[in-house]
Amino acid sequence: MADKCDLCLLGLIILSSLLTGISGMKDHVFISSGENVRLSCNNALSDCKSKTTWTYNRFRHPAAVALIELGIKNKDTEKHERLSLESDCSLNIKKVTEEDYGLYRCRQFVNGQKPGPDVFLHVLHVSVSPTSSSSSSSSSSSQTEISPGRSVTLSCQLYSYTGFSCDYWVSSEGVELLWVNQAGVDLKTDSRYQILSSSDQYHCIITLTTTLLNEDNNREWRCRLTHRNQLKTSVRYTVKYSDPQIQEKLKSV
Repeated sequence: MADKCDLCLLGLIILSSLLTGISGMKDHVFISSGENVRLSCNNALSDCKSKTTWTYNRFRHPAAVALIELGIKNKDTEKHERLSLESDCSLNIKKVTEEDYGLYRCRQFVNGQKPGPDVFLHVLHVSVSPTSSSSSSSSSSSQTEISPGRSVTLSCQLYSYTGFSCDYWVSSEGVELLWVNQAGVDLKTDSRYQILSSSDQYHCIITLTTTLLNEDNNREWRCRLTHRNQLKTSVRYTVKYSDPQIQEKLKSV
């Protein structure tokens, strides 16, 4: 029994260290794909750029990658063109993608290393099936051109770094994903929508499936993310019937 208790204690210590970081400072940032994000370094230096390094890694890839090293951007990374360093040494990422989720660490070097915050970036992303050539799910306001009578499935996924299950984020951290209408009403209350919550090894997923109606033209649905009952981000999805024949038919109804 004592051995089991020791293992439980060790697990809690590891869990705590991952969530709080070695420096004891952590920040969880929730953002929708397609938006810009600013990650703070909590800088206290007057001239910080030449002393600041930002690194990045994911749970599955433990080796950290230097994005900014002593103020100089690493051009060997795929995302380097979307990165910039603010005067206060915050890291800006333009047009965030679902591949940007992970752990970002700010470190400053003045007579040794000064630990900065560990910033966990969580990215909310929506994809659609079936897709069309004009659909776009990489933005906080995505749109697709489809037709009445067709079934459509919207998959909203939260990409998170820490390697813990979706059940952990829901039960321990109070993370919740919902599909709502323009008025903010939970679509689970409407029988025409099939809402299914699931997860893969690390990420929370909620899908919406429905058969499109004539009156769905320009209708907006939102995947909303709350953390401890506070709205953090959302993705708006708009249905658009662009076929001229469909538009004429709708006008005559």
